[in-house]
Amino acid sequence: MRIAIGDNLLRKPCATELMKLNKSFIVKRSAKAPREMMKALGLLSSYIKHSLETSNSIWIAQKEGRAKDGNDFTDPAIIKMIQLEGRKRKMAFSEYVKSLKIVPVAISYEYDPCDLAKANELYQKATHGEYQKSEFEDIESIVKGITGYKGRIQVSFGDVIENDIETPDALAEEIDRQIHANYKLFPINLLAAGIDDASIDAKTREELEKKLSGLEEGARQYLIDGYANPVHNLSKDKQEAA
Repeated sequence: MRIAIGDNLLRKPCATELMKLNKSFIVKRSAKAPREMMKALGLLSSYIKHSLETSNSIWIAQKEGRAKDGNDFTDPAIIKMIQLEGRKRKMAFSEYVKSLKIVPVAISYEYDPCDLAKANELYQKATHGEYQKSEFEDIESIVKGITGYKGRIQVSFGDVIENDIETPDALAEEIDRQIHANYKLFPINLLAAGIDDASIDAKTREELEKKLSGLEEGARQYLIDGYANPVHNLSKDKQEAA
């Protein structure tokens, strides 16, 4: 498996070496000029298709950056990038999507090691209009996400997308539907969403209270939303499908 990573994570030599060990390939997020960006995206799209055709699966996030508020939604721009090679080959969108054999994957942590930092960042942006990251904050967040306490973890693989899908937006919706449906809801998610469930024990309540006590009062709702939104998204999908 080859893993897509942003070039913003390669500022430290140790991070670069770690990514090499994980068979990573680079997504040039630093490209700004339109021509440079299109060239980089076209090359990336070609590389992804080449990898698949040589029996090397790839793992790519469905959006740029992390979902800090618990709302995991696919950015159609990512799909448009992947489709560039299909356009080059003059393949219809639905035909090219089928050739990629896309499988949505949902990774669920009981506890997010970076939850307080995410809530604080959202609060700072809402309060001051911006949030200034430190130079190596993204890398430090990855390390914390890998080594921090997560409780129970579940990895769920969806179905290969083989139906006729005609647009990037429609494909994004199908990916989101599968991710939301396969996301494991833990007791802390239900508690944050205000759902009364027998699985919510005293330990879960204490853990949430402990997390909230580590934040400014104004930032606490952002942490609650981060755990509650996966519940709300699944409920919304079910209502729309009914």
